[in-house]
Amino acid sequence: MFCKTEDGRSIYFEVRGNHDTQETLVFLNGLSQSTLSWGFMLPYFESKFRIVLMDFVFQGQSDKTGEMRDFNQHARDVLSVLDLLHIDRAIFIGLSYGSLVAQHLAVNHPDRVNKLCLLSTFAHKTPYYEAVELSWRRALDFGGYSLMLDVMLPFVLSNSYFTHPIIPIDMMKAARQDLMDTASLHKLMDATHARKDFREDLRNIKAPTIVIHGKQDTLFTVDLGQAVADNIPNSIFVVLDKAGHTLNLEEVRLVSETILNFIK
Repeated sequence: MFCKTEDGRSIYFEVRGNHDTQETLVFLNGLSQSTLSWGFMLPYFESKFRIVLMDFVFQGQSDKTGEMRDFNQHARDVLSVLDLLHIDRAIFIGLSYGSLVAQHLAVNHPDRVNKLCLLSTFAHKTPYYEAVELSWRRALDFGGYSLMLDVMLPFVLSNSYFTHPIIPIDMMKAARQDLMDTASLHKLMDATHARKDFREDLRNIKAPTIVIHGKQDTLFTVDLGQAVADNIPNSIFVVLDKAGHTLNLEEVRLVSETILNFIK
């Protein structure tokens, strides 16, 4: 299904799970992911919750035209989908890029957020992160998304995943290339590049929050996740020893059960 944003862009979304429950979970994708990326986690939630999946503008099946959108606009786009579905409040589960959108939702629209689950998240940049970001941009410029994936995957997947992949690496690369293009990725990355230090803003979040981080995450190191938790009042910080960055593909059962326990 598609929804029009306030400025006329098309957002692709799906509604799944238990339509008879009043509790809604909204899953928000990582940078180069799509609604398909949550497939391994959904079985843990579908019987108990209504589930909303969506692709941000420049992702998956959503509109890929126009200028870069900042995270405030992405947050308003999410609310456009919820307004169409007549959903007033929800629990938001965001991974990486999607966790930044979730942060802005909780700060700018606190009345729409019941609880917040931030996976592999950050609020400020370090020189190390900026060096990684630059390497991805250079790869994208010189070799397109194919080369960027080659450079990116060792940062977003742990050694454990490469040893025991849920989805074979070659299959993952092929699937993602069908959903992303160079121009769209640049616009998504521009939003992250332009985002200011958000730590002060996080102190305004009122929703109960859990921050879940992989100890083997080499893109957003554990201290970046800790800084997010430290600045959100009364938040919970959980570190998973064997997981890397892409938590909807790594330690799926443990991540899902941790979220379920927090929601309960």
